[in-house]
Amino acid sequence: MSAPTLTTDIHPTAHAPATAPAAGEPDRHRSPATAVGLSRIKRGALSGGRALWRTGAILLFLLLWEFGPLYLAPASTRVFLPPLHDVLAALGSLIAKGQLQNHLGASLTRSASGFGIAVVSAVVLGLLVAWYGALDRFLNPLLEVFRNTAALALLPVFTLLLGIGETSKISIVAYAAFFPVLLNTIAGVRTVDPLLIRAARSLGLSNFTLFQKVILPSAVPTIFTGIRMAGTSSILVLIAAEMVGAKAGLGYLIVNSQSSFLIPDMYAGILTVSLLGLAVNYLLVAVERRFSRWRTAVGSGNG
Repeated sequence: MSAPTLTTDIHPTAHAPATAPAAGEPDRHRSPATAVGLSRIKRGALSGGRALWRTGAILLFLLLWEFGPLYLAPASTRVFLPPLHDVLAALGSLIAKGQLQNHLGASLTRSASGFGIAVVSAVVLGLLVAWYGALDRFLNPLLEVFRNTAALALLPVFTLLLGIGETSKISIVAYAAFFPVLLNTIAGVRTVDPLLIRAARSLGLSNFTLFQKVILPSAVPTIFTGIRMAGTSSILVLIAAEMVGAKAGLGYLIVNSQSSFLIPDMYAGILTVSLLGLAVNYLLVAVERRFSRWRTAVGSGNG
């Protein structure tokens, strides 16, 4: 009988040297925490690149505003076009003295009052005009006449009839903001899917419930397009009205600084108007998304 031989099980994979991943192949031995960290870094870099691209034009404009008057424009032009740091210094001085807050508060009060009156009245009238054909045929000629009359062209009329006080300024703002909301409300109601209306009527909904559940939700995006246009118009018209006759407000600040040869203060007022319009637009977009959340939910459910 032959002696038993000792056999050793050899497992090639037990002591085989680890091979490096091929070029372009992901590292399979990377820990999950490392992979998650790298993924977050990539997402952060991509989002940062997109944000930089979106704000690139503004940054270039600000750089041109800062260095253009210093190195590109002649010395005589710098008096009327100060660099950005001078304007920001004037803006900080106005804020420190409390003047900018007073002027901004006066303008916001007037524009918000006129804008609110315009939105409420225009939405209500737009719903009625779009729903009742007889009312549309009756009011349409008059609405077309006033729609094609610029608000600033009627500023002397408002001033003569209502004086130079707050009433005339609020009224001119309401007039300027009224027609964008009215026209978009009419368009929004008329573009509602007729199948939705027939389906709602087949369920026995009343006219009020039909407006509440079907008409208004479907018309919200178009209505808010008009509201955003009206927000911009209300600010621009108010600034012009304050330049004509006012003792406070951003328009008064701009024209008074110009007449007093306080050029940096004038540009600070213009910059404040721009930032105000931008803030109002973003606010209205946020409100629109709040009222249109059901559309997002329906779209995500169908995806």
